[in-house]
Amino acid sequence: MGISEDLKQSKFNTLTGKAVVNIIYTGNWMMQQTHDLLKPFGLTPQQYNVLRILRGQQNNPITVLGITERMLDKMSNASRLVDKLLEKKLVLRRECPQDRRAVDVIILPAGLTLLEEIDQIQLEWEKNFQRIDQEKMDTLNELLDEFRHVFTNN
Repeated sequence: MGISEDLKQSKFNTLTGKAVVNIIYTGNWMMQQTHDLLKPFGLTPQQYNVLRILRGQQNNPITVLGITERMLDKMSNASRLVDKLLEKKLVLRRECPQDRRAVDVIILPAGLTLLEEIDQIQLEWEKNFQRIDQEKMDTLNELLDEFRHVFTNN
């Protein structure tokens, strides 16, 4: 089905308007899919994002501010998310030796193990998209990058 059928809206003011609605709708759909995938693990998409950021640090600590800068959802409260992951014993938080006002965060082995488990399910889920050839995926990524770029360079 297309966006017109999904929203039961036969007409859009402009083609660009239709694209904007389609991107928002698809983004929300993807977030719901991610939420459903993570639910059995007791994680929110934002907590998952923090864990992935920490894994990308390859055992190097990062401040909460550094996490915030890398978050997909810029409205997330990284400090609160780190607290939740700390309660789940997936991360460690400690005073930054270079700046006592800052807090360093590092992923614990339990967090890495959980991510490995989720990675397997994520890869299985991504197989649903194999029907879209790689050239179209490349084009989609280029178009989405270009779409955001238009606004960041005005």
